[in-house]
Amino acid sequence: MPPADLQANCAECFGLCCVALPFAASNDFAVDKEAGTPCGNLQADFRCGIHTQLRAKGFRGCTVFDCFGAGQKVSQHTFGGRDWRTHPGTARQMFAVFPVMRQLHELLAYVTEALDRPECRPAHAGLRRAAEKLERLTLGPAEVLAELATEAVRDEVNALLVRAGELVRAAVPGKKKNHRGADLFGARLKNAKLSGACLRGACLIAADLSGADLRSADVIGADFRDADLSGADLTGAVFLTQAQLTAARGDARTRLPRSLTRPAHWT
Repeated sequence: MPPADLQANCAECFGLCCVALPFAASNDFAVDKEAGTPCGNLQADFRCGIHTQLRAKGFRGCTVFDCFGAGQKVSQHTFGGRDWRTHPGTARQMFAVFPVMRQLHELLAYVTEALDRPECRPAHAGLRRAAEKLERLTLGPAEVLAELATEAVRDEVNALLVRAGELVRAAVPGKKKNHRGADLFGARLKNAKLSGACLRGACLIAADLSGADLRSADVIGADFRDADLSGADLTGAVFLTQAQLTAARGDARTRLPRSLTRPAHWT
């Protein structure tokens, strides 16, 4: 499992994802909301008033969001437990820091996964340095975090993550498919042989991946919204997140990495 500080702990957060981020009325959200405006479902105790009914109420997008532990880091460390309601002077800066922290924590989660994979050992030295740098950045003061150039940080770390993905995929025998950044919207990939494939950033919205072999495939940034993963084998998939699974459809036959759990809405 990922370290506890890289897993969302809403009980230690001031509902930052429900306030800091905007959303637009769509299939994922029932209403429009501007950044910095509290969601109408956010309660005084920073809990969601419809948490158990989010999908039924039209807030599917909330169920697939993952802050990778950034919410509690900003709430309890960066701002020392001072919430934006009791201390309104912190609100603007806190809401600016949250998306930056989320990016750092997401990168740190990927780097941590790569460090746990023996196939990535040739890249471990660089990955360890990246993990140390990312951790230092997350501990910085709010004024520094709010102005952090995250694109440069992401580019630097992404080069290491690409290498890590290549190392995992290289351990899979035979020729591997490369669908990096491919538009596979609604693609018919039932029972597809995608073991060790590169699916980085691929659009797999509503794709039929039922029964597909996705073992050790690199799926970082792949969009699995409404993709059918029924009976698919995702064992060892590289950089697969809980949010990607929650956005997809699957069933009891879908095989998952041990670090992830079967979404409650799957059949």
